Amino acid sequence: MKKKLNYKIPLLFAVVAAFAMFVGARFSTHSKADGGSDPDALFQEVMMHVNNDYVDKPDDNKLTQAAIEGMLKQLDPHSVFIPASELKETNEELQGNFEGIGIEFNILNDTIFVVTPISGGPSEKLGIRAGDKIIKINGKTVAGVGYKESDVFKTLRGPKGTDVTVSMYRKGNSGLLDFKITRDRIPIYSIDASYMAAPGVGYIKINRFGGTTADEFNTAYAKLQKEGMNNLILDLRGNPGGYLNTAIEIASQFLPKGKLVVYTQGRAREKEVYNSKDNAPFSGKVAVLIDEGSASASEIVTGALQDWDRALVIGRRSFGKGLVQEQFPLSEGSALRLTIARYYTPSGRCIQKSYKNGVEEYYQDFAKRYKSGELENKDSIKNIDSLKYFTNKHRVVYGGGGIVPDVFVPLDTTENSTYLVKLLNKGAFNQFILTYSDKHRDELKTKYPDFNSFDKNFNIDKSFLDEFVKYGEKDGVKKDDKALATSGNYIKTELKALVARQLFQNDGFYQVVNQDNNTYQKALQSLKDDEFEKMGIVSR
Repeated sequence: MKKKLNYKIPLLFAVVAAFAMFVGARFSTHSKADGGSDPDALFQEVMMHVNNDYVDKPDDNKLTQAAIEGMLKQLDPHSVFIPASELKETNEELQGNFEGIGIEFNILNDTIFVVTPISGGPSEKLGIRAGDKIIKINGKTVAGVGYKESDVFKTLRGPKGTDVTVSMYRKGNSGLLDFKITRDRIPIYSIDASYMAAPGVGYIKINRFGGTTADEFNTAYAKLQKEGMNNLILDLRGNPGGYLNTAIEIASQFLPKGKLVVYTQGRAREKEVYNSKDNAPFSGKVAVLIDEGSASASEIVTGALQDWDRALVIGRRSFGKGLVQEQFPLSEGSALRLTIARYYTPSGRCIQKSYKNGVEEYYQDFAKRYKSGELENKDSIKNIDSLKYFTNKHRVVYGGGGIVPDVFVPLDTTENSTYLVKLLNKGAFNQFILTYSDKHRDELKTKYPDFNSFDKNFNIDKSFLDEFVKYGEKDGVKKDDKALATSGNYIKTELKALVARQLFQNDGFYQVVNQDNNTYQKALQSLKDDEFEKMGIVSR
């Protein structure tokens, strides 16, 4: 996102100043020259009374933050104040890295399990393995003492170059293994999976548009190209967005140089045009998968490819975030992330949904879509004729609340059950598979040296399912035979996918779950059929 640090927010600074100063004098009523009231003076007058006359001594810091947050709520749902204590973690997610020891972990039975060491991180280099249990950190016992996820972050994350000693229990060893780990910069990957979905068809799933996404995409693209990729499924489902410039870079992978990707404009920002960069390396067919969780930068990429008739968009209507935020650092280490413009797709669409009824209703939109039947029937989507636009080949598209896919795939609710929801809410799936994998890891790795052998030969049989059901009962989820008949296939697929993740990381997980995913399967079918040609969408 483009930085313009000289831009000022007078009202915000007035608020901060009002709280920072001690008000000792009475204010008379202030009026502006046009006869209206002066909001800054009114605010200071209220603060004077709070400071001088309130029954208890007020906490100025809390009042400051509450006032700022209250003010921003009157603007839009995406303008937010980020306290100094949260800023580093907030930025890390988009910047694509943090500093620590480099493990993915889970807490099971009051013990920290290493799910997997992060590739290239300090833990992997020292030989720490999936399944290791962290018993002590810097000599202090952390197992069986109620350690929380936040405690793990506080003790294992830290500045690059600093050391932490971790004592691990590893199955087969009589004592603890001590590792002195030097913290380093750890990547946060924005590509969840990349693999060959079918002969000639690659699959890439992007979970956010961060600072490293373009480089990750190029690496995944090069790998799949070597494996024979001619066409691509680009999965942006559940992707909440990220950096505008990253969206431009990803869209540029598919468009000729100089094509309009998006333009932005706001009250205090002149129109700014963003075109595709170097000539796109990929010229095959592209299927873009979206759903109600695809927002912001995801919608920029999807909208550009749809408007230029470059991709077939498959799934359900996207979230509908067409606002651009810029982050402004504030004097005491906090930051203001403020909406400065709207963005528009090449056809001129602004796809921002309405927020006139407040933040709470804005984020309850999924429930409204479900209730209206939109998630199960494309005809329930209320398109507005006045917001009708046209793609490059004169196909009709709409603005005003998300991107409507070219091919609609309804939400599959046929396997839902209260029993399944209870298991998911308890975290039973992950916890059970962690326990199972810890017991059988060496056996599984020997028996299934690659994903194909695993996928073909590993099945969730009745005894495995019964063991999981008993595990759920121990956790307070009573067996429900009727619900098992309804949700059984989902449960088996999820269990197998989680085992695959233990053995083959995220690529393995998605290769399993996508086999039963209707949107993914529709993309594969569309690439086989003449769906692209019917809509005038062809290779570049």
